[in-house]
Amino acid sequence: MNNLKFRYDQTSVRLEIEGLPDSSIGQDKTKLGIVSSWRLDLVGSPQLEGRREHLQSLIDVVYPYVRYRLSGISKSFVDKKNQIKITSSIFGTKLLLTSSQANTDPLTIELDDAELSDLLFCLDSFRHDPRVEIDFSPPPFTPLPRSELLERIPFYKRFGASLFGITCIAVASMLFLTFYDEPQYQNTPSPEQKIKKSL
Repeated sequence: MNNLKFRYDQTSVRLEIEGLPDSSIGQDKTKLGIVSSWRLDLVGSPQLEGRREHLQSLIDVVYPYVRYRLSGISKSFVDKKNQIKITSSIFGTKLLLTSSQANTDPLTIELDDAELSDLLFCLDSFRHDPRVEIDFSPPPFTPLPRSELLERIPFYKRFGASLFGITCIAVASMLFLTFYDEPQYQNTPSPEQKIKKSL
């Protein structure tokens, strides 16, 4: 069999994919149709490796997480098997990986924004590689809920202008009522009184 090995590098991240063409559907020998293994090297972190479903789980949590981060929202994501969790941390981003093998402690990896960007770049390069004929699509993107978008806007920014306007109107009204003097109307003679005076 024709074993294929693709590598994607970006500064602090290296992603290596190994697999085979899918001969059952007559796939070209240069095309990847079956992923047998993958390895992910992050600078300063242990090497990660796994099977195809683990790579899909990584994609399923990284893409929506980055999308929320770009919208200014910090939100955690976990894959369906609860093996990969991604969340914000004081350093930037934290990956918590739980092994499916017994007696293996969970692994925590800290990523800064540059490393997260490099990871996303490598995943993008792999997913859009024309030699890879496997669908590794992330979860479908849906519009962010309005409630989540509002939560990231501070209260004073959401209602500050309205409260300032109401306060100005109230102060102006109080000042107007305080200094307003009722006009003193002079007793002007009626037309009948003018006629009587002229007589």
